[in-house]
Amino acid sequence: MKTSQIVLGTRGSELARAQAHLVEKAVQSAWPALKIDIKIIATKGDEPRMQVRDFRQGRKGLFTAEIERALRAGDVDVAVHSAKDLPSEKNPGAEIAVVFPRARIDDVLVSKHSGGLAGLPDGATIATGSVRRKHQLLWKCADLKIVALRGNVPTRLRKLAENEWDAIVLAGAGLERLGLSLAQNEINFEDSQFFLEVLPSEIFLPAGGQGIVALQIRVGDERAKAIIDPVNDRETLLCLRAEREFLRLLHGDCNSPVGVLAKIDNGKMKLRAQVFDQGLVAPRESKVEGGCAEGERLAVQLLRQINGEQE
Repeated sequence: MKTSQIVLGTRGSELARAQAHLVEKAVQSAWPALKIDIKIIATKGDEPRMQVRDFRQGRKGLFTAEIERALRAGDVDVAVHSAKDLPSEKNPGAEIAVVFPRARIDDVLVSKHSGGLAGLPDGATIATGSVRRKHQLLWKCADLKIVALRGNVPTRLRKLAENEWDAIVLAGAGLERLGLSLAQNEINFEDSQFFLEVLPSEIFLPAGGQGIVALQIRVGDERAKAIIDPVNDRETLLCLRAEREFLRLLHGDCNSPVGVLAKIDNGKMKLRAQVFDQGLVAPRESKVEGGCAEGERLAVQLLRQINGEQE
């Protein structure tokens, strides 16, 4: 691989390509003479034959495994991921070296009705591909009917228009990265108009890593690390490590009904989690606080509190 060139690997979805171009632009700004190529890699989760039932069996690696394989094989130098898609287990051959500043963490209700959740008819049908969001919705509104949903963001919006559903739930960061502004509380997509409500994060705690673009490199690849390090947001990386450690300890991933969020304010990290158990509507919740570099210790402390263990 030429020292004047670097290859980014990404999924082929519209959102994934948009994120890869954000990375390309930022790295190019730091290294104007560097040649940057983007390689599109098909993942199992993108296969048209993948069915909703396949997703119910677990999303671990569905959108990342093939990209990680290309990284380890040397076909790409940097893997560009939505951080929440990465399994929480540590990969012995690759590391998350750099992250971009976190975009908005919020989930957004995209509805055919104005007025948000409160404006939905009784027994409304909401589609989501997230087990976490399903539990949170039923915790908030027990009479909702939840149906399964998969596909990239434009596909999900088209499915909302085509089906007799009342609403879907999407990540606000994904909508904004595709140029769909949340500022007016409504969007026009193709021939449809939808109304938006940013859902309160106190109830709809996000998935670990939500809103974060993560850059993964081969372990020991100091050249790639040096190239991408200037675009790193170190506080966001500390937060992501804390969230991923909590998920790892819990044996959770993005298919588990778990919300976890780390924030850093004035040098202090605040870590909060929400764990839904089968058969229970309300989650187990807890939060801890400590030094901004103490993420792993805080994750252990938080898990103990969630499990009701004595310190």
